[in-house]
Amino acid sequence: MTASEHAREILQIAAKAADSKSGEDLVALDVSGPLPLTDVFLLVSGRVERNVIAIAGEIEDQLNDAGVKTLRREGKAEGRWILLDFGDLVVHVFHEEDRMYYALERLWKDCPVVPLELPVHAD
Repeated sequence: MTASEHAREILQIAAKAADSKSGEDLVALDVSGPLPLTDVFLLVSGRVERNVIAIAGEIEDQLNDAGVKTLRREGKAEGRWILLDFGDLVVHVFHEEDRMYYALERLWKDCPVVPLELPVHAD
């Protein structure tokens, strides 16, 4: 099984939103094989709690503006690991320390990576 076209489309919106708020180390995983309830995980890191909250807020705003409803949101108050469930797409926005600790990439290492189309930034 592979991620739906809809999941890939909303993934790109979410990734661009995260990037616009300085989200780092964006990784998208096609989890449609092992998980029947969602197609893609997007993992994003923020440096501090305020950044994590801003990234999650921008992703949610952009997807809601595109007509994608947030089904569930967890962890926003703490700003350490925010989970946003949009059905076909589940976004995990981590504080960089928590991302290293929970290591979701390692847990889902057998799932294919979905390419992201992000703007190129000048250093």
